Amino acid sequence: MLWLRLQATLYRTSSLESRIRQATKDTLKEINGVGIHCSCGKPVAGACRDCLQREVSVRLQNEGYNCAICKSKWKRSEGIPSGEHTFLEVVGKLSSKKGEVVRVVIELNFRAEFEMAKSNQEYTHLINRLPEVFVGKADRLKALIKILCSAAKKCMKEKKMHLGPWRKHKYMQSKWIGTCERTTPAPLPEGFSDRPAKPRASMLTYDLLETLPVLHCTAVKVL
Repeated sequence: MLWLRLQATLYRTSSLESRIRQATKDTLKEINGVGIHCSCGKPVAGACRDCLQREVSVRLQNEGYNCAICKSKWKRSEGIPSGEHTFLEVVGKLSSKKGEVVRVVIELNFRAEFEMAKSNQEYTHLINRLPEVFVGKADRLKALIKILCSAAKKCMKEKKMHLGPWRKHKYMQSKWIGTCERTTPAPLPEGFSDRPAKPRASMLTYDLLETLPVLHCTAVKVL
């Protein structure tokens, strides 16, 4: 069953992923505690995401992680519209002995990327199992995308509805998998650098929705 495959994929993890996941959780809690002001001057919806990604990236850099903002961009192809997407990426080694370098993707709005207004019960059940914030290796994310897009296709077929091109596997995979422009941001003027020492604990599917900051701007729901 799809939900078993989804659960198995989510619960597999490495020590590197666990460390970055915990650091991300702690970072978002800190930002939530002090708040963050959108200062980039862009439209409200874009400004909040951009500023949050920048602040998280800077704080993870200060913790010693090679974290950057990645921007993927793809051209229109058969049945797939062009698009672009931004997310965070940490490049690190799985272990000091092996020295294998891997990409760990941080998507701050993961669950919402797959939500559908007219989904069936099975698809909704799958989506509710997703963490709000995803932190994991690129190959793990690739497996999740395949499972979720397969479920979305099945859902629309059962409801005898058209599956939008932006819901298809190739489009969704283009957001995080493939080439991207990597930018290491400088701290925001409103950034906060003084932070207390934080405890470390492994947590895989901790739902980070509650740790997202209350941004000083109007929230916009994207359907």
